[in-house]
Amino acid sequence: MSAVKMSEGSVEVESCKAPLFYRQSEPAAGEAKMSVLLLHGIRFSSENWLNIGTLETLAKAGCRAVALDLPELGRSKLAKAPASVGEPAPAAFLKEVCEQLSLCPVVVISPSLSGMYSLPFLLEHQPLIRAYVPVAPICTEKFTAEQYRSVKVPTLIVYGDQDTQLGEASLRNLSNLTNHRVVVMKGAGHPCYLDDLDTWHKALTNFLETL
Repeated sequence: MSAVKMSEGSVEVESCKAPLFYRQSEPAAGEAKMSVLLLHGIRFSSENWLNIGTLETLAKAGCRAVALDLPELGRSKLAKAPASVGEPAPAAFLKEVCEQLSLCPVVVISPSLSGMYSLPFLLEHQPLIRAYVPVAPICTEKFTAEQYRSVKVPTLIVYGDQDTQLGEASLRNLSNLTNHRVVVMKGAGHPCYLDDLDTWHKALTNFLETL
């Protein structure tokens, strides 16, 4: 019997005009000890987290993990994206997703493009976030060092040492977060988790064990 239960579903979010698709993994027996929301970059979708085993790894670690297809991407293509960073919409969007799926307080894993949603959510709704795992997200330059310093959420900053653009820029800005640690993945590019699955999964599960 599998130690992991996998399922698929959709969630209605007011601003998106169409349902958002998600995949979910959870321990087959017993209650999950925490909830994790997996976002993705522009060339990816929730399918990526399924294929590389992150959904399974998280469930085996005792978590309920939800991998969302972001608006206009993956199987959420018909959903309309909320307005841009700097407006309340991106933060309110993730808040509604997490509330609809009963994920709060949630661990947010946010690579690349998904920073446009996760960073406003982090800065505006700290009490809803158990921990934050940014993987070279975009939009880090849109917030001040002072704004970052006001965030107390435990954070694991992950990037590949070959990602000399977004990796280094995001590290520079996110290092202002009060409660952070850093994992640099050697020889890895922008989607660094793809280049070394073992290091990625070990770093992630080790961090979750500290929460």
